[in-house]
Amino acid sequence: MFMTRATFAALAVFALAACNQAAAPPTPEIAAERTAAVTAAVEAQRAAFAAAADPAQADRATAYQFAFDGLWTDRVPMTAFEGDVVLVVNTASRCGLAPQYEGLQAIYDEYQGRGFEVVGVPANNFLGQEPGSAEEIQEFCTLNYGVTFPMTAKTEVIGAERHAFYAWAETQLGESAVPQWNFHKLLIGRDGRLIAAFDSRTEPTAANVREAIEAALDAPTTATPTSLR
Repeated sequence: MFMTRATFAALAVFALAACNQAAAPPTPEIAAERTAAVTAAVEAQRAAFAAAADPAQADRATAYQFAFDGLWTDRVPMTAFEGDVVLVVNTASRCGLAPQYEGLQAIYDEYQGRGFEVVGVPANNFLGQEPGSAEEIQEFCTLNYGVTFPMTAKTEVIGAERHAFYAWAETQLGESAVPQWNFHKLLIGRDGRLIAAFDSRTEPTAANVREAIEAALDAPTTATPTSLR
């Protein structure tokens, strides 16, 4: 449901109150384990993204027409996820909702083997809660949450300068597709079309998110792969 101004204000107050609660640093052993896992994941992503079809050739009705600059990789082409179910989430390191990274990683680990992907989109649009450099965002995601799902470079998700993916999303789902805060979630089906939007307060592991993911995973792939056009 699209957030009211009152809800947005309440969430802003909560996020500001929580944003100074920094996560405890991991032990050296956990830090090393997370760093190794992230390094391996990024190498696999680089290979997959380099082999992905050209988004310029993709169906204009699908998310596959878009590509993002990457956080660890040169780019994140959505064609790399053709036939998968994808949850696109705008993130922020200094937000009180940043612990949702843990839930995002959990559902990614749980469903990835069935053709599910998460794409994190760091954004500094909401009270400047993602001000850091690419290196700082990488370090935060690695050491605090061991994030192994693909991450884009810092991206505008609202306003006149927003990424074209977010402008397209609004044409598909209306106002519910427009982020009102960090950790807004957009679900894309196996055919590359948007299915649902979940507001920032909805945990990644919430029952309604799981139900939508599982239903999308069970649906057949109907889109023609870009590489075959």
